[in-house]
Parts: sequence; structure tokens; C-alpha cells
Amino acid sequence: MRVDELSRRFGDRIQIEWKAFLLRPVAKERDQGEFVAYTDSWLRPAALEPAAEFQTWATDNPAPTGSLPAHIAAKAMAGFAPDAAEAFHRRLLGAYFTENRTISDWGVLGDVASEVGIDRDSFLSIAREQEPSLAALVIEEHNSAIESGVTAVPTIVIDDVLPVQGAQDADTYEVWINRLIDHRRNAT
Repeated sequence: MRVDELSRRFGDRIQIEWKAFLLRPVAKERDQGEFVAYTDSWLRPAALEPAAEFQTWATDNPAPTGSLPAHIAAKAMAGFAPDAAEAFHRRLLGAYFTENRTISDWGVLGDVASEVGIDRDSFLSIAREQEPSLAALVIEEHNSAIESGVTAVPTIVIDDVLPVQGAQDADTYEVWINRLIDHRRNAT
């Protein structure tokens, strides 16, 4: 389900906040054939959300070695060019899921920044300078998510109490959100 669809359906009744969750906390080279086969799992969420764009890995680009660099880059962009942070986030998802680019590579991350109108070299300089503190922030968010019961991506945590794990169709989110809204209404 696209975030903009949730916003459209629920307007100001919901607040959306992206948090870091490391799918691969430790950088590790992957077998290309196994990774290509793994990307077949992207077809399920693509089938649930017609507007979502996924392409199983169909390039010779190496599989990302981990997700920490992309998370660090997203945090760096939020501080360096806040007005470009959302565009960078969306572009980063597209680079990975539809273009099959190696988003654990800082060169690719710099290119993605450039694609959203940010000076590549300035962005990379700031990101690399802030890398240790941003890595600590990403790890803190990851650990907090695990402590909250998050074990999968995507996970939507509703009302800070209800984690809905895995890709779901829009109607599933709507049912849970409406249940919590009704519960709040009845509790007052």
C-alpha cells in the first residue's frame, strides 16, 4: 500500500513517520543467483498494490551488501536538504526495486542524490562526514523497532501499539485503523 493512499483515505487522522529497519544489519556479499531468486518475492506486494513498481533483479548490478548505507544516506539527506528528503527516499526505493541498482554503494547513493537535484559531491561529503553519528541513529531506530515487535518490512505500526507486518492490501490497513479509531471513540 502506498503511503499517499493511506494519507488520501485518512487525511489528518493519521501521521506517517518513516523509521529505519535494517534488513541486513551486517554488510555481506550475496550470491547473485540466490539474490535474483529472492527478488521473486517482490511480486506478491506488487500484486497487492497495482501502483507499486517492482522488478525482479534483472541487471548485472551486484546485490546490495546491506541496508545501512541507504539508511544513512536518507538521514543525511533529511539534514542536508530537508526539502529533497522525500523525493530522495522515493527515488532510492525506485533505484532499488525497479532499476535494480546497488544502493549499498556510495557512488549509487550520490547519483540518486543528483537525480533529485542535489549536488552529488556536497551530499556525499556531508553524508560520509556524518556517517558514524547517523549510523548510530539508524541502529537505535532498528533496535527500537525490534523491541516494539517489528520483525518484517514493511511494518506499519498503528497508534504506537499495533504492528501490522508485511505487505498488506489497502483494505487491511483501513480495517485496523478504523478499529483503533472506534476503540478510541468508545473509550472516551
